[in-house]
Amino acid sequence: MNAQSIRDGILCVNRGIDILGKNPYSSIPDFVSLFDVTSELQEADWNRLLRRIQSGKCTPFLGAGACYGALPLGADVAEELAQRYGYPFPDRDLVRVAQYAAVQSDPNAPKEDVVDILRAAGPPKYTQPPQFGNSGEPHSVLASLPLPIVITTNYDDFMVRAFKWKLKDARREICRWQDILQHVESIFEKDPGYKPTPANPLVFHLHGALDVSESLVLTEDDYLTFLANIAAKPDLLPEVVQQAFAATSFLFIGYRLGDWNFRVLFQTLRARQQFSSIVVLKPPDETDPNRAAHQAYFEKFYGALDMKVFWGTAREFSSQLGERWATFERTKNER
Repeated sequence: MNAQSIRDGILCVNRGIDILGKNPYSSIPDFVSLFDVTSELQEADWNRLLRRIQSGKCTPFLGAGACYGALPLGADVAEELAQRYGYPFPDRDLVRVAQYAAVQSDPNAPKEDVVDILRAAGPPKYTQPPQFGNSGEPHSVLASLPLPIVITTNYDDFMVRAFKWKLKDARREICRWQDILQHVESIFEKDPGYKPTPANPLVFHLHGALDVSESLVLTEDDYLTFLANIAAKPDLLPEVVQQAFAATSFLFIGYRLGDWNFRVLFQTLRARQQFSSIVVLKPPDETDPNRAAHQAYFEKFYGALDMKVFWGTAREFSSQLGERWATFERTKNER
């Protein structure tokens, strides 16, 4: 990624103002489209995805939507932070609220608060960890596949737990995106011979993990620093992760295209992308009066990327993926 990519990352939100004529922090819808909402995955798309999973050439990326029902979503966490810090603006964009909190206190204070909020989430509203035995639960479906690497921008450890639930020896790695994280031991330093495999998969926390609060990529400053540091020091990403970025299809589950983490993720990956990718999105509300403008914006910004869209929730997609994988495996064994 070059300097232009960094500028793109910094300007990506501001472009929404030009196209939508509104503050994108508050007006971008929860789920938006790269293409017309009648688009759907074709059989050829599913077959390609299954073959690439089988050959180890698929890298899933997990966003907050994969944890729906187990943890509060960003807007809920933002509301709690806004109350704690007296946030004076009407929006509840987590990145912006966290930036305000960091200015009012110190850069790590909102991260510690987010850790507390997520760890305190529990019954009756939330069930964590997710119920891995439930049909279509995204983490458990992915854990059942022969995946050597899963990348998450979530802070929780649900993917590692799901792999272990499937009796796989999963390892965790945190991206050391800033200097203060150099004390965090890397699995590749502890075990130089480690190579991710379907039996010993790697869960790579691109944006940090709960038990290391300073590792969280949370505020506006964090996201821009993350982009700049990854661009200047590509070796902040382990070699196996760099290889996955360069030579696999991406499968995005649980993101909103209006999210900062999704946008920054695209700026990190766009120059390396060689394979078509799939993004799972909940369709925008048909009653939204700005639906056409929202779609036009994202079609313009992301339309040049080779992306296929599955319209539905993370659980709906995961249910279909699990069923199709079982059929794929059964058919293969019958040959």
